[in-house]
Amino acid sequence: MKGIRIIGLVAFVIGLMLFVVSLGLSDYSLDMDSLESGIDKDYHFNFVEKESGMMKGKTYTSMWAFFLDYDQMMSNAQSAILNDVKTNLKLTTADGDYWSKILKNEKINKVKFLVARDSAQGFLLRKRGLFLWLSLILICVGALMYIFPSMNLLPGIKNDGIFHSGLHSRGALGITIGIFMTVFYIVLYWFPHLMANWVVLVQPIKSMMMEGKADQWFLYGFIYTIAILIMGIRFMIKYRHNKYQLVRTFSVMFFQLCFAFALPNMIRALQGVDLKNAWPLDYSFFFEYRINALIEEGNFGLWLLVWGIVLMAIVVPIITYFYGKRWYCSWVCGCGGLAETLGDPFRQQSDKSLKAWKIERYLIHFVLVFAVVMTILVVLSLFTDKLGFSYNVRAWYGFFIGSIFAGVIGTGFYPLMGNRVWCRFGCPLAAYMGLIQRIKSRFRITVNGGQCISCGNCSTYCEMGIDVRHYAQRGQDIVRSSCVGCGICAAVCPRGVLKLENGTVDIDNRGIDLRTIHVPMDSVGIL
Repeated sequence: MKGIRIIGLVAFVIGLMLFVVSLGLSDYSLDMDSLESGIDKDYHFNFVEKESGMMKGKTYTSMWAFFLDYDQMMSNAQSAILNDVKTNLKLTTADGDYWSKILKNEKINKVKFLVARDSAQGFLLRKRGLFLWLSLILICVGALMYIFPSMNLLPGIKNDGIFHSGLHSRGALGITIGIFMTVFYIVLYWFPHLMANWVVLVQPIKSMMMEGKADQWFLYGFIYTIAILIMGIRFMIKYRHNKYQLVRTFSVMFFQLCFAFALPNMIRALQGVDLKNAWPLDYSFFFEYRINALIEEGNFGLWLLVWGIVLMAIVVPIITYFYGKRWYCSWVCGCGGLAETLGDPFRQQSDKSLKAWKIERYLIHFVLVFAVVMTILVVLSLFTDKLGFSYNVRAWYGFFIGSIFAGVIGTGFYPLMGNRVWCRFGCPLAAYMGLIQRIKSRFRITVNGGQCISCGNCSTYCEMGIDVRHYAQRGQDIVRSSCVGCGICAAVCPRGVLKLENGTVDIDNRGIDLRTIHVPMDSVGIL
């Protein structure tokens, strides 16, 4: 079995190396059609076309040389447009038309990805099918070959030697993986042109699902889904003796595959729509471009708009009352699905200190307030022109919370800070449901404190950083707003001390009563 795992690991590494190496296997020749469609303004394109002579007819064997000339071309066009705006059109920064006439850096960077994707040619394009399926098969089969031998072990959670592992305890391997994941998210959000070859690679899969060209978000969704499915199988094998873990893991795999990836990429009306995402996690739901797009879809679009409002205002609080936030965070959510599967090897890295708990409470509720204020400004801006600064507020939220916090830190820091960094410290929907769970919900983790032997397994493997042992020793039921009800604390307990339950008998004082009798030392004497 050890030999099979080694072969699987080697196959996985080769497949990953093929995938990474494919980034540099294209030649580039400027595609004017994508440049024109990306610029999308005749006024701007006229200047860009004049400067494009430096790239027309040239074939670049290096993407860096291609991007260098692209930057120079666009910089020249940008300067020419700015000069024309000031000298011929005689506009200044005080004029409203000034800002629509100049060619902004944001537009240049957005078009850069489109041009890179459509300008790729040569070896990778000719051998795209070979590289795609060979790397995909090696990665998936290699991972499964490494995972499946665990089936021969006796049922039970095996965390042996986890704190002596460089992968699981912030060693060199763990830090390397963390750096790789962090760089991936930085490139995805701000430098997608660098992964244009990967987008070219997955185009056949996009074409099988729907007409149109793949973009960086299709690539991301595809990789995200593969990660959840493969690591979900690993999770189910590891916890195969626990029915609760099997069912909820199958649930997050199903929702990610069907609702988050397949349906939006197979039904045109659902493009960019995730039926399970609720505001404020889906913070752009009330943005005017989203609302306008839904209205343009007719009755189905209006249904999606109504569904999003009902989901946020009615469905989420009602189900959270009955089952706690676990119904979403551990059974439905894509962020939670990745955390529970890909992030499972790092759950013990979460900080259980009181200081971390204080930071968590302030930070996550600050993000919730930020999301609420931003949304109010956005909605009001639909009815008045006096709230132009709301565009800056939404840009700040998108940059700091939507990109840096949720993506770069929330996922890239798995090996360093645990697998629920975003869910614990930043997710506004988790904060919203957490308030309901803490104040009025039937869900709690009940404790049989008399059986607790203080082994600490429950606290060690709590991904949300809850010191579960503290509650178990006191015989105090656990009712924490941060608890996602993953049930791992109960699964790793060797004495059956913990149990996930729903009930209304003591709903107003659950989590307060202490069911273990504690006798002070000064009350003990010799008769």
